Formats: sequence, C-alpha cells, structure tokens
Amino acid sequence: MNRRTLLAAIATLPALSATRSFAQSAPVDGADGPRIAALLDEARRLDTLETVIATRNGEMLAERAYGNSSLTGSTNIKSASKCVVSALIGIAIDKGLLEGVDQRIETVLRSEFPANPDPRLSQITIGHLLSMRAGLDRMSGPNYGRWVASRNWTRFALAADFIDEPGGGMLYSTASTHLLSVILTKVSGKPTLALAREWLEPLEGFRIGSWDRDPQGYYLGGNQMAMTPRSLHAFGELYRRGGVTEDGTRLISESWIRESWIRRTNSVFNGDGYGYAWFLKEMGGEQVNYAWGYGGQMLYITPSLGLTVAMTSNESAPSARTGYRDELHGLMTRIIETVKT
Repeated sequence: MNRRTLLAAIATLPALSATRSFAQSAPVDGADGPRIAALLDEARRLDTLETVIATRNGEMLAERAYGNSSLTGSTNIKSASKCVVSALIGIAIDKGLLEGVDQRIETVLRSEFPANPDPRLSQITIGHLLSMRAGLDRMSGPNYGRWVASRNWTRFALAADFIDEPGGGMLYSTASTHLLSVILTKVSGKPTLALAREWLEPLEGFRIGSWDRDPQGYYLGGNQMAMTPRSLHAFGELYRRGGVTEDGTRLISESWIRESWIRRTNSVFNGDGYGYAWFLKEMGGEQVNYAWGYGGQMLYITPSLGLTVAMTSNESAPSARTGYRDELHGLMTRIIETVKT
C-alpha cells in the first residue's frame, strides 16, 4: 500500500478527532501565565513530581522545578522515549529507507527469526510494532526482566509465543519499539542514537544523553533514555508545530504526525486511544496526545490550544497503580481549563 492509499484508508478508521491544526496563531492571554504559575505552585503537593514546563503557541506560561530537581538536569524519560523512536521511523519512511507502515518486518529481520518460525511472524508489519499490535507475548511488566537478561533481545522477542494475531488487540511491549530500533540500524547502517542526533540536530534545545544498549549494541528502543525536561519539551514543540523547527526547517512530515495521532487501538491500561507510540485522550473538552513513561514522565500536546506541557517525576516510583498518573492528567486538565477561561 502506498502512502496516498494509506492516508485514504486510515481516514475511514474509528479515531479520536484529528488535530484541528498545528501551530496556532491566536495570541497568548497575558493573564494565563500567572494563573498557570499558581497551578504549578499548588502541584508541589505531588511528592514525586520533579519538573513542569508549560507553553502556549511557543510562549512560556510557567515552569517549575521542585525540591532539588532542575529543568536542565538529566532524567530517564522511560517509555516516553517510544515517541522519539516513532519519529525516527517516520523520518526513515520519508527518506525512503523504509517502504511504509505496511512493510513486513521479515524484510529486515528475517535473519533474526527462530528456526521453524511461527508463520505469523511473517505477517507482522512496521505499523503493528508502532501500535503495539504485533500479537507476540509482551516483554514489559513481568516479562521485562528475563527479556533484558537474555543474550539476544531481538531473537528472544521474536521467539515469544503469540498471544493474539498480528493486528489484533494492544499488547504493550517495549520489545516492539526495540525491534524498531534494530530495524532502523539495519536499514541505515547507523546506530539509532546517531540517527536521532543527525536527523533531529536542527531542533534547538533537543539532545539525547545516555541511552542503554542491548548485548548486540542496538540502542534500547523505548526505554532507558536520558534527556532533560527542556529537551523533552523541545521535542513536543516540534510535534505541536507539525514537524518543523522554530525557524521553519522541516524535520518530520506533517502527514506522519497526523498518522501518529490517529487511534489504532485502545490502551489496556486505561482505555485511552493509542496511535503510533502516542496515547490519545480527551481532557477538558480538548484532544490531547501524550507520551507516558514509567514514574510519570509525561509529554502532553493539545494542538487546538497550542499547548505543550512536559512533566518529569521520580523515575523509581510507579505512576499507574498508585493513581499518580491520573493526578498528572488532572493537572493537565486544569491547565487546559485555565487557558480556555
């Protein structure tokens, strides 16, 4: 399926409403800053919250670093890094290194398949990995430890049992985005970190620090990536602007960002929509696209209001089962409601 056919097909899928536009031209209300600052002052009651940066249409509303945290200090953004891998896949498609989301992974990873592989391995596509619908048993949660303790993460993931059919329901697995990192390296001949630094270099304020690698030297797609809160926010701003830098240099195609924010499945965690590594949720009556990493590493984008909000938290404290992630959603909802009034 070519790109034009794909765009026509996805338009017929059930989806959360597409973004109304990217960069917004409406001026920022001068009263918004103090009101958002007051919200962030109240947010210090959240014990594990470390930093918040909130901007509208590229203009600062408020930012805070709590306790000993710093807006320029390095933090592990955990699974929020899956959105970076998704961006790199989109760029690779635009550059012709990959055919598209319907390309089957066996065209790149066939040598990593187990002996006598399950025939369903040949049905898995790039899009299935991006949307967590590969069908393979999850290498997150209880299986994560034994996966990263294995000698070859790629082969271990591909040898997993099928829990669903390719293209079926969501099976959230860091192995899926790790396979994408391996694919990027194989088709480009360059490590994924080198690609990120090369392809996203024009983005002011963006930088990836340390990043874990597997035993074969492939960068861990979708976890263990160090980044500052300002860098995470800069990445969000790139998406809010539709893939261009502040000076207009295009890094990611606008069509890729739109495709990434179309619901492909629903999250097994909370029922939210899930696109290509982005969660999709309505907050305060607006469409919000967000990245979520363990502990509460969050990147929220509300295109209709021009909002980009980055939040980082203690990486060792859980955020889902404790209700903390919902408290962060609540803070984002209050930010949205504040700028709308």
